[in-house]
Formats: sequence, structure tokens, C-alpha cells
Amino acid sequence: MTSEFPSVVEYSAEQAKFSGLEVLDIQALQAAVAEPYKNQVLLNVNADCLRMAVFEEEYRWHYHPDSDELFLVVAGELHIEFYDREEVVLRPWQVLVVPGGVAHRTRAVGRTVNLTVERQSGQVEFVEPPPNKSSGNFPSTPGA
Repeated sequence: MTSEFPSVVEYSAEQAKFSGLEVLDIQALQAAVAEPYKNQVLLNVNADCLRMAVFEEEYRWHYHPDSDELFLVVAGELHIEFYDREEVVLRPWQVLVVPGGVAHRTRAVGRTVNLTVERQSGQVEFVEPPPNKSSGNFPSTPGA
């Protein structure tokens, strides 16, 4: 992938672009994205935030130690790979919650737009790709 990903600090420190009582046109926001990867916090809702990710390839293996992560696909096809279970495929208007502490990697098939809900300023830990998954004996979180 040719795009740059945020560091752990940048990801956790990102602030919401919009405030409450402001109508957002998510269709227009995603259409304006020209980069191969863009993930931004749109709004804060209580202790959580709504992010919009637009990307074309794959993200790094990671997990969130302090937050579940809800994925809602708006356009495209999102594959979510795990260390210890079968890959999940989400298509438009399908949703999945990845529990906190579960290592995963998202992979877009073509241009994909998804909304995520996770804890504001939530932690993210980047991890190495799993070894050959054929043995099926991997923890949800590396080192567990």
C-alpha cells in the first residue's frame, strides 16, 4: 500500500472534525476523499467516537486493548481477518463488533467506506502478522 498510516500516538490523539448538532453528509464526505487511505474521527458521542475510513487495500494487524470496535460498511467490501478464527466479509449495511483485545486486520476489496465506533482516544497496538494460520492455534491477542 502506498499510503501512510498514522502512528499509535496520532491515531489515539485525533480529535473530532465536527461537533454535535451539526448535520453531516457522509456520502459527500467520503466522495471528497482522494487518498488511497483516510481514517478520520467525525464525531464524539459520549465516551465513544464515530470514525470514517476510506481505503483501497489492507490495514496493519492491530488490536484495541481498551475498546470494542464496531464496523458498519457503507460501500464496497470489507474483509476482517483474525488470528484465531475465520475471516469475516462485510458488504454494504452489514455490521460487526470486534471485541477489545482481539487482534485483526481489515482489507478492502476495491474502494471501501466503513464507519466505526470505538472509544474516544482509544488505544491501538500494532502487532506482527500471525504465523501460518493452518495450525489454528493462535491467541486472540498476541502474547496472550
